[in-house]
Amino acid sequence: MQFEHFKLEIFIPETHLEILQKALMEVDAGHIGNYDCCLSYSKVIGCWRPLDGTTPYIGSVGEISAEPELKVEVCCKANRLQETKSAVKKVHPYEEPVINVIPLYETGL
Repeated sequence: MQFEHFKLEIFIPETHLEILQKALMEVDAGHIGNYDCCLSYSKVIGCWRPLDGTTPYIGSVGEISAEPELKVEVCCKANRLQETKSAVKKVHPYEEPVINVIPLYETGL
């Protein structure tokens, strides 16, 4: 089955929400029907442990970190998925940003 739309879940520090919104707008992510710039976000706590050889944005190598983040959810068209992921990576401060890509059967019902 070919999917026409995907939902991205992006975990990012709250300080980067505005720059992420602008990057998503530039690639037309969050366009649903006659609306654009549609996204939602919620506060979460992220946990991670940077391993040897990393340069963490937050935290220290070898130590478990637990920090507040935002989970941003946005839809994008399949033909713009790679472009959207690239736009997110350009503005994301983490070495390994978490961008979950979830296929959608339908959107904007």
